[in-house]
Amino acid sequence: MKTKILLLTLATLSGTSIIAQENQQKAVSKQFTDVIKLAATPVKNQASSGTCWSYATASFLESELLRTGKGEYDLSEMFIVRANYLARMDDNYLRSGRGNLGQGSVGHNFINFVALEGIVPQEVYNGINYDSKLNDHKELNKYINQISEGAVELKKRSPEYYKLINSLFDIYLGPVPQKFTYKGKEYTPKTFASSLGLNMSDYVEITSFTHHPFYSLIPVEVPDNWDFGKMYNVPLNELMQIADNALNNGYTICWDGDVSEKGFKHSFGFAVIPEKGDDLLSKEIQVTQESRQKGFEDFTTTDDHLMHMTGISKDENGNKFYITKNSWGTERNSYGGYLHISENYFKAKCISILVNKNAVPKEIRAKLGF
Repeated sequence: MKTKILLLTLATLSGTSIIAQENQQKAVSKQFTDVIKLAATPVKNQASSGTCWSYATASFLESELLRTGKGEYDLSEMFIVRANYLARMDDNYLRSGRGNLGQGSVGHNFINFVALEGIVPQEVYNGINYDSKLNDHKELNKYINQISEGAVELKKRSPEYYKLINSLFDIYLGPVPQKFTYKGKEYTPKTFASSLGLNMSDYVEITSFTHHPFYSLIPVEVPDNWDFGKMYNVPLNELMQIADNALNNGYTICWDGDVSEKGFKHSFGFAVIPEKGDDLLSKEIQVTQESRQKGFEDFTTTDDHLMHMTGISKDENGNKFYITKNSWGTERNSYGGYLHISENYFKAKCISILVNKNAVPKEIRAKLGF
């Protein structure tokens, strides 16, 4: 199936701005052909919350359920977000206030909390217990920080502190269901997770950086890796082999990376690393292990966003792209909330990927020891 993407570069015009006049509307067309397109659940909208990690990983697990013949599920992102907030408040206290109390996390946090706490369907816990149709965590996160700061200053977490924080999450996200009925059966969060038939130990995070030894478990130094979770480190060419092997064998990928670049154009439906800056159709920069590392160490590559990769496409020139499901709703571009990420953008701006370990080629698994 071919998807034709029409790019429209918009500039705000003012009567006195020559630059603005030089950047008037410029229409550009680009065409993609799907090569592999794997099953995925509908696109969602994280809205005013920094919870892309939960949306991307939930979507990833939902595709795992489709892949394994379990059918279509809609898993609750906010059930895991709540558990994550509570855990990082504990972490912040034990670090004397030096923890990360932001909204972002990485894929293994979702996986770890499913293993610890279980999971529930979205219809059981939608995580919006306030006057809004969509997520808005600005106020909630402000109170999380203020309560956490108070506990650190007092050097004490009293019984009232625990009542207070649980009440805070009950007010904003809703009380956690201890038991619930889904499709005629009664579950707890743990028994529901067990019923899905997915083993959380099957999922591994993989990265590629030269300041740590390859074929070892390393803690990638990004703020959202607040629990210092360890990831398998491999050379860049093997990271790409793993991604391609996964998609070619029916496994999707949870992708963590940088979306702050000028070439990341969700509204246009693609992301590239153009040689000529703002010229999105110019030849792409060819990314190497060294250039990737430089971007990480000079902080031009940052840990911004998690998304769910569900296939491979090619543009009109035969260049490889990765079909990527975002969590910014369906109306922010003309492609239903999906975009195409170029191979070079992936190489340069990926922090890590989360995959089923069975999607990793056997020869690389042998090097990693799993």
